[in-house]
Amino acid sequence: MPLLFEPLQIRSVTLRNRIVVSPMCQYSATDGFATDWHLVHLGSRAVGGAGLVFTEAIAVTPEGRISPYDLGLWDDAHIANLRRITQFITDQGSVPGIQLAHAGRKASLTQPWNGDRELLPAEGGWQTFAPSPLPFATDRAMPQQLTTAGIAQIVAAFGAAARRALQAGFRVLELHGAHGYLINEFLSPLSNTRTDEYGGSFENRMRFLLQVIAATQSEWPDTLPLFLRISATDWVDTGWTIEDSMRLATIVKDMGVDLVDCSSGGNVADVKIPAAPGYQVPFAAAVRKTGVLTGAVGIIVSPDQAEQILASGQADLIFMARELLRDPYFPLRAAAVLGHDGMPWPLQYERAKRRPR
Repeated sequence: MPLLFEPLQIRSVTLRNRIVVSPMCQYSATDGFATDWHLVHLGSRAVGGAGLVFTEAIAVTPEGRISPYDLGLWDDAHIANLRRITQFITDQGSVPGIQLAHAGRKASLTQPWNGDRELLPAEGGWQTFAPSPLPFATDRAMPQQLTTAGIAQIVAAFGAAARRALQAGFRVLELHGAHGYLINEFLSPLSNTRTDEYGGSFENRMRFLLQVIAATQSEWPDTLPLFLRISATDWVDTGWTIEDSMRLATIVKDMGVDLVDCSSGGNVADVKIPAAPGYQVPFAAAVRKTGVLTGAVGIIVSPDQAEQILASGQADLIFMARELLRDPYFPLRAAAVLGHDGMPWPLQYERAKRRPR
């Protein structure tokens, strides 16, 4: 059996293969509520055979949304629509996963197809918050520095959202600590210039994340997996580095984080990133040396490429984004390419499993 299709058990959850639908924002929610778009978008990837299907980043507070059209889980009323999605994903044999997030200083934006710019107050924009009063870019508004009371409120919001995620039927939870959003902003010395217990030293800068993990674990059963997505590097010498990521991975592993999902960048505007097929895989390989499971992400587009990443011991799961937008049925195609006949097809699609000769 190809490694890409070997099941993986993490705590009480067994993934039928190593293909993960990476969180991808759809900017299609209404007041935080999931819509039919999310059901079809996520459900079709489950039909396509992915082992684990993650939602987009779901905001734990209204101010934590990237845009007014992001999914939210700050209210019990959001649970029912999400439960409909998790039930469908589960019925297809996939595992439903949720990513909880707070956008920090990168909040209050328009949808990407409407300019991906800061929302004006007249357009419904809101005050953004960050570890320090440093805007993400010159064309972004100044964020308000979080007080210790404000930090505590957001930490509690992550815990409450974890409780709702469980009620909504999710089986894997990932904390979004990457791409320049709030957790990442606290970690990086480029965006965190605080002088209190949340800034300065490495230990202080990771304090917010560790508190979020603890709050999440207070509501999330220890029988279910907990993942953490990180930006393994800021791609700037004076910023967060892969060595920092390895050090952090050792700490969170001991806290009970099961897998580190290794992305990069997003915290520094206009930084030059050498994007190429598999360019972030070495980060997953480095972090994996700490003993924690890792997920590889970043321009992974072919079955052979994904198989090689696993076979070379660089990662345990393959997180895919744009390729699964292009081809929701990539897992079914990958099984055929790699010669794996054991991949189950939906009964409704069985008649198309064998191509005519």
